[in-house]
Amino acid sequence: MIDVRRSRGVALITAMLITAITGSLAAALAWDSALDVRRTMVLLFHEQGMQVAMGAETWIRNILRDDGIDSETDHLGELWASELPGLPVDNNSVQGAVAGKIEDLNGRLNVNNLVDDNGDIDQTVLEQFQRLLVILDLDPRFAGLAYDWIDADDNASFPDGAEDSIYTGLTPPYRTYNRSLVNVTELAALEGMDKASFDILLPHITALPRGTTINVNTATPAVLQSLDANLDATTVESLLSLREEGGFPDDFAQTFSTLVQPEMLAKLGDTSNFFQLKAVVQIDTVRVTYYSVMLRSPNGGPVTTILRSLGTI
Repeated sequence: MIDVRRSRGVALITAMLITAITGSLAAALAWDSALDVRRTMVLLFHEQGMQVAMGAETWIRNILRDDGIDSETDHLGELWASELPGLPVDNNSVQGAVAGKIEDLNGRLNVNNLVDDNGDIDQTVLEQFQRLLVILDLDPRFAGLAYDWIDADDNASFPDGAEDSIYTGLTPPYRTYNRSLVNVTELAALEGMDKASFDILLPHITALPRGTTINVNTATPAVLQSLDANLDATTVESLLSLREEGGFPDDFAQTFSTLVQPEMLAKLGDTSNFFQLKAVVQIDTVRVTYYSVMLRSPNGGPVTTILRSLGTI
C-alpha cells in the first residue's frame, strides 16, 4: 500500500521547493529589472549632463566673442575670468546644477614652443621651462625630456634628453610621441615624472599650436617669474599688484623691456586666443566633468571649439 503520509510529505516538500525556486527567480528578475532601470536612468542623466555642458560651452563662446569685440586686451578683471556660479538645471523629476570656470591658456607656458619652426630646440623657451621647474621645486631635467618627447628625431639631446632607447626599457615599454602635443597630459609619461610632480606643473603649462605668445595680463605668478633669471618673487608681487585691476595700465612692452631679454620680450603679449572651459554638471547622482578648449579668432571673429574631453583635460 502507498504510504499516504509519506506522499503528502513529498508533495509538501516539492511544493515548498517550487515556491522557493519561484521566489528566487522572481527576486532575481526584480533585481535585474531594477538594475536595468537604474542603468537607463544613469545613461539618461549622463546624456542630459552632456547637453547642459555643451549648452554652457555655447554660452561661453558668446561671452568670449563679445569680449573680443569690446576690448583690445585680455585680463583677469573681465567677465570671462569670473568663476561661473552654480546654476540650477531645469528638471521636473530630479535636482541638478552646473558650475565651472574658464582658464586663459595663453597665460601658461606652451610646451610645443620648445621646438621652433625649423624643428630645432628654442633655447629661450627651454631656459624658461627650466626656470619654471626650479620655481616649482621640480627637476629642471624635465624641460629637456619634454623637448625630446615632441621633437621629430630619435636622437637624445644632451644632457637631459631621452628617446625610445630609454622608454622601451621601462615596464610597460612605450615610445616617445615625436610630434607636437595635442593634450599636455602626454607629459605625464616623461621618464621620472610622477603624479605629484605633474599635478604641481599642470596649472602652468599647456599644449597649443606652435608660436603662441604668453599673455602677461593672465600669466600665473610662476610663469611670470620664469620669464627671466633676474625676476624674483618680490618683483613678481609688484607686477601682480600693477595688473590687478585691469591688466598692465601701460604698454606691456614698456613694463617688461627692462625686466626680460629681447628674445623673451618678443614672445609676450597682452591678448589671448585660447581658452579652456571646465564645466561640472550634477544631475541626481550623476556627475559630468566636461573640458572644452576654444580658439577665438582675432578682431571679433568667431569662437571655435577645437578639443573636448570628459573627466580629464
